[in-house]
Amino acid sequence: MFMILIRLALLALVVFIIYSIFKYLLNPKRKLEIAHEQKNFFLLDQKNNVRKNFLLTYKGIMFEGEKYLGTTERAFEVISIFIWSKNPEMLQGLKRQDFEYIQKEIRKQYPDALIDWKSPIKEFLKEK
Repeated sequence: MFMILIRLALLALVVFIIYSIFKYLLNPKRKLEIAHEQKNFFLLDQKNNVRKNFLLTYKGIMFEGEKYLGTTERAFEVISIFIWSKNPEMLQGLKRQDFEYIQKEIRKQYPDALIDWKSPIKEFLKEK
């Protein structure tokens, strides 16, 4: 009887470990961190939760975006997005095309949104 309990406990432990590994590997936050380290683009967003800010990484720079809900002709949608860099000193070397690429990727998720950048990116994009 005692041996059966030990075997069941070991089986439960193995199942728990396998579950934990899969949960860790499929975690979107981990994917964001990997993309940040590899300097790739990745957008971490809960599209169904308007109150939750999204995070994106591009060329090793982390950005955060704040979504605002409003009305369009069709329905209630995200109509305004404010984006800022978490580390403005890391913006060195980015060009206007980089910010246009980020906006294009965000517009794929939120086509009706007006994208507004916070300082110092806002001033950089106004210069022509």
